Amino acid sequence: MWPSSYFQHKRDCKRKQEERRDRISALQPEYHAPFSPHELNILHAPIDKLVQDVQTNITSPLDILRSYSKAAIRAHEKTNCVTEVMISSAERWVKDGSINTQGTLAGIPVSLKDSIVVGGYDTSVGYSAKTFKPYARDGGLVRLLKDAGAIPYVKTALPITLLSFESSNDLWGRCKNPHNPDYSPGGSTGGEGAILAFGGSRIGIGSDVAGSVRAPAHFSGCYSLRCSTGRWPKAGVDTSMPGQEGIPSVFSPMARTLLDLTYFSRSLIQCKPWKYDHTVHPIPWRDEVFSAVSSSSRKLRIGVLRTDGVVDPSPACARALQTTVSALEAAGHEIVELHPPPDALPYEALVIASQLLNADGTKTFRSFFRTGESTDPGAAMMEWVTSLPSPVRYLYYLYVRYIRRDPIWAGLVRVFSPKSAAENWKLVARREAFKAKWFEWWTSVIFPSASSSTTTLTDNGNGRASDSDSPSLSSATSFATLSDETKHFASEKEKAGDDGYMDAFLMVPNATPAIPHGAMKDAVSSCGYTFLFNLLDYACGVLPVTRVDPVKDALPGDFRIRDLNGVARGAYVHYDAKKMAGLPVGVQVIGRRLEEEKVLGIMKRVEDALEAKGVKYVLMENF
Repeated sequence: MWPSSYFQHKRDCKRKQEERRDRISALQPEYHAPFSPHELNILHAPIDKLVQDVQTNITSPLDILRSYSKAAIRAHEKTNCVTEVMISSAERWVKDGSINTQGTLAGIPVSLKDSIVVGGYDTSVGYSAKTFKPYARDGGLVRLLKDAGAIPYVKTALPITLLSFESSNDLWGRCKNPHNPDYSPGGSTGGEGAILAFGGSRIGIGSDVAGSVRAPAHFSGCYSLRCSTGRWPKAGVDTSMPGQEGIPSVFSPMARTLLDLTYFSRSLIQCKPWKYDHTVHPIPWRDEVFSAVSSSSRKLRIGVLRTDGVVDPSPACARALQTTVSALEAAGHEIVELHPPPDALPYEALVIASQLLNADGTKTFRSFFRTGESTDPGAAMMEWVTSLPSPVRYLYYLYVRYIRRDPIWAGLVRVFSPKSAAENWKLVARREAFKAKWFEWWTSVIFPSASSSTTTLTDNGNGRASDSDSPSLSSATSFATLSDETKHFASEKEKAGDDGYMDAFLMVPNATPAIPHGAMKDAVSSCGYTFLFNLLDYACGVLPVTRVDPVKDALPGDFRIRDLNGVARGAYVHYDAKKMAGLPVGVQVIGRRLEEEKVLGIMKRVEDALEAKGVKYVLMENF
C-alpha cells in the first residue's frame, strides 16, 4: 500500500504544478504584456471607485479582471502565492452574467484562500489526496461573492495542516514573503498576505483559527480583520480538521488598504450573508457605530497590553506598539496600561486552546496525508509530543520542568495528549469560565477621565466597574425594566460608539516580525498574541505600522537567550534585526465580540493618528 501511495503523491504534485503552469501559459497574450496606463490606473484605484465606475459603465469589469490577473501572475512569479488559476473561468463568469455587475462589489476581483470551494476547481488544502476532485458547484461563500459582484480569479497558498505561520506543502511548494524571499509571508493564509502586499490583489478572504489572517497581515504588510464567529460566512469551505469546534475557525476579510478592508467588510455584510449560510448571525452592518468611532471628535479610551507574559515582544514589535501609543496620545486619546486578569492569564488561554484545537491527538489532520508527504515543522513537533506514551511524556515534562527549569514549555508538554469526551467537556467549561473572567475584566478598566465624564466608571467592590451616573447596560433583563428616558440615554451612547467602557486595546500581533522558512519547528507555540483572541472570540484587526530597522531594533547587549523559557527561546532564536531589515511590523487592535464595525473605525483613528505624526506605512509598489 505505502509504495503506491508514495508514488501517487509524487505524480499528483507534479500534475497539479504542471496544470497551474499550463493555465498561466494558456492565457491570452495581453495577460503577459506590459501594463498599459489604463491598467495601472485601475491597480491604484480604491475598490469603491472601481465599483462606481463599473456600475456607471465607465470601466469594464473585464478590464479590471485582466489588470489584476496580470498583477497576480507577477506576484506569483515572485512569491509562489497562487494555487488554483481561475482566470479563464472568471472571464466566462463575467460574460455569461454569473457576476452581478450592479452589486456592492461590482467587478472587483477577489483572491481566495485555497480552502474555499469554487465550482469546477479542486479544494486541496495542500494535500495531494484531495487533488483532481473538483467541486461540482460553488460553495455558499462564493455564491455570495458573485451575487455581490465580486470575481473570484485565483486561489492562494496555505500550509499543509493549516496549523502554521508558514505556507508550504509538497503540492504547491513554498510561498515566500514579498519583502524577503528567505522569510515566511505568514500562515495559514500566507498566500493572501503575499499577493495583497505585492499588489496582485486588492481584497481577499482567509481563515483564522490561531491568527491565520492576522499573522500574514503582520508578516507581509497588509490589513486584516478577524471577525467573531457568526459574523462572516464560512459555508462552502474545506479544512484539515473537520468537526473541530473547540476553537472555531472563522473566515475573515483581508485587503491591501484599510479603506478597501472597510468597504469590503461593509459590502459583504450588507448583502445579508445569513441568507447564504445558516451559521451567520442576522446582524446588519451598523454604519452608525463605525461612523461614530471613525469620524467623530470623541476621544477614544484605548488600553495597551504590552506582553502576554509568555514571550515578550521583540524590539521591532515593541517599537511599533509604542509608536502607535505615542501617536494616539499626541492626538489626545486616553491611554491606560493594562494588566490581564490575574486569574485568567494569557498563558492559561494558550494551554486551554492548544488542547481544544488538538483534542483528537492530531489524528484528523494526519488522516489526509499520503505516504512520504511532508508535514509542517510546527505540526510535526505537536504530533511528536502528542504521540509520546503517557509515561514517557511525563518523564519529558519532569525533565523540562525541573532540569531545564522551564515551567512554561513544561506546562504545555504535560497536556499535549488526545482527550476523551469527558476531558474535552471539562476543557470547554474552562474555556467558558476564562471568557467570563475577561468579560468582567474589560468592564473593570477605569480611565482617569471617567470621574469627570457624563458616565463615571467606579469599582463596585467586586472587581467590576459600574456606571455611577447611569444604570448598567450589560443585562438585557435590566434594560427591559429601564425607563424610556434612560433607554434613550443608553441608545444615544451606543450610537456614539460609547458605552462608557474601554473602546479597544492594543497589542502586538506576534512577538517577532516574519519568521524564516522552517522556523515553526521552534516557534510552534509562540502564537499567544493571536490565539488568545480566538479563544475569547474577540473582533481584532491588524494594520502595518513600520519596518524592521537593523539598528533601532537590535537586541540589547545584555540579552541572553538561555534565560528565556522554551516558548520564548523558540521565537527569539530566529530574531535578527539585520537579516530582518525592511520586513513589515504591525499592531493589533482588539475589540469585544461582534464589534467589527467599531474595530474598523478605531483602526482608522489609529492610522489617522500615525499619519498626523508623520508615520505612514508605505505599501510595496511593483507596478
